[in-house]
Amino acid sequence: MMSMMGGSMILNMVIWIIVLGFLIYGIVLLILKPFEKKENSSIQILRERYARGEIDDQEFEAKKAVLRNKD
Repeated sequence: MMSMMGGSMILNMVIWIIVLGFLIYGIVLLILKPFEKKENSSIQILRERYARGEIDDQEFEAKKAVLRNKD
Protein backbone atom coordinates (compact mmCIF):
# COMPACT_ATOMS: atom_id res chain seq x y z
CA MET A 1 0.00 0.00 0.00
CA MET A 2 2.73 2.43 0.91
CA SER A 3 4.71 1.79 -2.29
CA MET A 4 1.69 2.64 -4.49
CA MET A 5 1.13 5.86 -2.59
CA GLY A 6 4.79 6.82 -2.94
CA GLY A 7 4.73 6.15 -6.69
CA SER A 8 1.63 8.25 -7.07
CA MET A 9 3.24 11.15 -5.22
CA ILE A 10 6.34 10.96 -7.40
CA LEU A 11 4.24 10.88 -10.57
CA ASN A 12 2.25 13.88 -9.32
CA MET A 13 5.49 15.80 -8.63
CA VAL A 14 6.86 14.98 -12.08
CA ILE A 15 3.66 16.17 -13.75
CA TRP A 16 3.75 19.45 -11.81
CA ILE A 17 7.43 19.98 -12.66
CA ILE A 18 6.62 19.51 -16.36
CA VAL A 19 3.64 21.90 -16.16
CA LEU A 20 5.71 24.54 -14.36
CA GLY A 21 8.52 24.09 -16.89
CA PHE A 22 6.17 24.78 -19.80
CA LEU A 23 4.72 27.76 -17.95
CA ILE A 24 8.16 29.26 -17.31
CA TYR A 25 9.18 28.57 -20.92
CA GLY A 26 6.07 30.37 -22.19
CA ILE A 27 6.67 33.37 -19.96
CA VAL A 28 10.30 33.62 -21.09
CA LEU A 29 9.22 33.50 -24.75
CA LEU A 30 6.68 36.27 -24.18
CA ILE A 31 9.26 38.43 -22.43
CA LEU A 32 11.99 37.93 -25.05
CA LYS A 33 9.73 38.26 -28.11
CA PRO A 34 9.88 42.09 -28.29
CA PHE A 35 13.69 42.00 -28.22
CA GLU A 36 14.23 39.75 -31.24
CA LYS A 37 15.94 41.33 -34.17
CA LYS A 38 13.30 42.30 -36.70
CA GLU A 39 14.16 42.97 -40.29
CA ASN A 40 13.02 46.20 -41.84
CA SER A 41 9.52 45.56 -43.19
CA SER A 42 10.06 47.81 -46.20
CA ILE A 43 12.93 45.63 -47.40
CA GLN A 44 10.79 42.53 -46.85
CA ILE A 45 8.03 44.05 -49.00
CA LEU A 46 10.61 44.91 -51.66
CA ARG A 47 11.86 41.30 -51.68
CA GLU A 48 8.29 40.02 -52.05
CA ARG A 49 7.67 42.33 -55.00
CA TYR A 50 10.91 41.13 -56.60
CA ALA A 51 9.94 37.49 -56.04
CA ARG A 52 6.55 38.07 -57.69
CA GLY A 53 8.27 39.65 -60.69
CA GLU A 54 6.75 43.11 -60.20
CA ILE A 55 10.19 44.73 -60.36
CA ASP A 56 13.39 43.76 -62.18
CA ASP A 57 16.95 43.29 -60.86
CA GLN A 58 18.04 46.85 -61.53
CA GLU A 59 15.02 48.42 -59.84
CA PHE A 60 15.32 46.02 -56.89
CA GLU A 61 18.97 46.89 -56.27
CA ALA A 62 18.33 50.64 -56.64
CA LYS A 63 15.41 50.63 -54.20
CA LYS A 64 17.29 48.39 -51.76
CA ALA A 65 20.23 50.83 -51.75
CA VAL A 66 17.87 53.73 -51.05
CA LEU A 67 16.22 51.87 -48.18
CA ARG A 68 19.55 50.84 -46.65
CA ASN A 69 20.79 54.45 -46.77
CA LYS A 70 17.71 55.65 -44.89
CA ASP A 71 18.63 53.57 -41.83
